[in-house]
Amino acid sequence: MDNNSIPPRLIEGTVVGRTDWTEKLFSLKIQASMMPFKAGQFTKLALPTPEGEWQRRAYSMINAPNEKILEFLLVTVPEGDLSPRLDILQPGDKLYVGEDPAGFMTLDEIPATARDLWLLSTGTAIGPFLSILADPASQQQFERVVLVHAVRKEEELIYRERIAEIQQRFGDRFHYIPVVSREKVSYALSGRIPQLLSSGALSEFSGVELDPINSFFLLCGNPEMVHDSRDTLQKMGYKKHLRREVGQFSSENYW
Repeated sequence: MDNNSIPPRLIEGTVVGRTDWTEKLFSLKIQASMMPFKAGQFTKLALPTPEGEWQRRAYSMINAPNEKILEFLLVTVPEGDLSPRLDILQPGDKLYVGEDPAGFMTLDEIPATARDLWLLSTGTAIGPFLSILADPASQQQFERVVLVHAVRKEEELIYRERIAEIQQRFGDRFHYIPVVSREKVSYALSGRIPQLLSSGALSEFSGVELDPINSFFLLCGNPEMVHDSRDTLQKMGYKKHLRREVGQFSSENYW
C-alpha cells in the first residue's frame, strides 16, 4: 500500500503470533513501533477496505508496557465490519496500529489512599487488567488486588496460566473471582457483577472487605455492566473518581 494513503497516526504492524481461545475469542501478538503506553491504555487496530476506506476499532493492550510485542484480546462479531477481518489474520500478515495510546484507566489515576484494588471486567475487558497486573507497580501500590472476570460460558475464562503467574507473584494478596452466567461451574460464582457486589458475594468469595475508605474499583466491560455497577456502587456509598474530586471508582468504556 502507498504510505501516502495511510491515515495520520496509523503505523504498519505485523502479526507475529496468534492464540484461538474459543470459536470467537482470539488473541493477536503484533510487532509495531507505537509510542510508549501505560498499563491499562488502548489504541486502535485498523485495516483498509478494497474501496480505500478504513475500518478501525479501539482495543486494549494486554502486554506490560516494557514488552516489545503488543498483544490484543479480540472477539469476532459476525455482523461486524472489522473483527471478522482481524479474525482471519495469521502470523506474517500486515495490519495497522494507532501510533498513540489513549485512556485514563491507569495506575497513576488511582488515589494514593487506595489500599485494595478491585478490577471488575466482563469478556475481553479483562485485557487491560492483565496489563495492569503485569506492571510491577501494581504489586507495590496495593495491599490486596481482586480480579473479577464475568463471562457467559466456562470456556471463556481465558488466560488462566497468566492469572496463575499473577497469583504466584502476588501471593495471598491476589484474589481471582471467575463469574459464569450461563453454566453451572463449581469454582465460579453465578450471576451479574452488580448484583454480586450489592449482595456481598464478591467480598465473601475473596475474603476482602468492601470499604469506602480503602477500596477502589476499576470497571471495564460491556456498557450495561459498567452502567449498572456504577449505579450499584453509588447506592453503596461510593463516589465516581474525577480528576478534581477524589472518589472510589472509575471506568473505561470505548464501545
